[in-house]
Amino acid sequence: MTKFKLEWVIVNEQAGMMVREFLKLKRISKRALTDIKYFGGDIKINGKSITVRYNLKKGDLLSVYFPTERPSASILPEELPLKIVYEDDHCLVINKDPFIPTIPSREHPSGTIANGLLAYFQKQNLASTIHVVTRLDKDTSGLLLVAKHRFAHSLFSTEQKQRNINRTYLAITEGIFPKISGTIDAPIGRKDTSIIEREVRREGQKAVTHYQVMRQFGDKSLLCLKLETGRTHQIRVHCAHLGHPLCGDTLYGGKRDEINRQALHSSELTFWHPILEKQLSFKAELPADMEALVNQTGE
Repeated sequence: MTKFKLEWVIVNEQAGMMVREFLKLKRISKRALTDIKYFGGDIKINGKSITVRYNLKKGDLLSVYFPTERPSASILPEELPLKIVYEDDHCLVINKDPFIPTIPSREHPSGTIANGLLAYFQKQNLASTIHVVTRLDKDTSGLLLVAKHRFAHSLFSTEQKQRNINRTYLAITEGIFPKISGTIDAPIGRKDTSIIEREVRREGQKAVTHYQVMRQFGDKSLLCLKLETGRTHQIRVHCAHLGHPLCGDTLYGGKRDEINRQALHSSELTFWHPILEKQLSFKAELPADMEALVNQTGE
């Protein structure tokens, strides 16, 4: 299996640094170095193994090989179609269809994005398990970010905490909004009578959603939404709290007479790539069922 590696050619300003110091600047932690040392990784200069005490020289090729990752025994590889819109050595961006879970659960042990990715990695002979950075609910469609190795996942998790991973959603809701834009700042917590359902409640976690009405038609609205926080079911709960549940979202009061899932789509994904050190941005058009609902109701 191919191990993930990172490589740098040492420039004049880095000459004289110990490998340990250089890798710290590249955000490789002591724990990661311990894993590399004891669990099958390696650090090489110009193809020869060295210790982290090696003093770098200009022109050196420094290679860091990460240990082989072992997939969870609970996730089995399955050949599934994956709409990959971007891929490099460290991450993938996938445009997920509705009705597909992101990861296996008791209710859906197979047929998930994770199952498909595991088969995809094995086909490429990649030593990797599944590291989902931005998960989507089963019935929500659109863009999601997956890291291809543990180190990338840790860096993306930090970027997420620092709000450097931004998602934009499109939703179709019931009812007409009196204001064309607004901010919903209402804490969200688990409903006492359910292990799944959430609600706005005083002792919940802070949750902030910004919305803009893109179009109003019939008795429905097409919204563009951006999240400041990432609470479970945040958009669904906040829209229902305003009295405008998502079309098809029966869990939060929506009707399923015109679409058979919550009308929610992750339409844009923008993030800072911590390894390539550049900003990346992707868009995904409305899926057919939401497009049909807009067109059908908008005539």
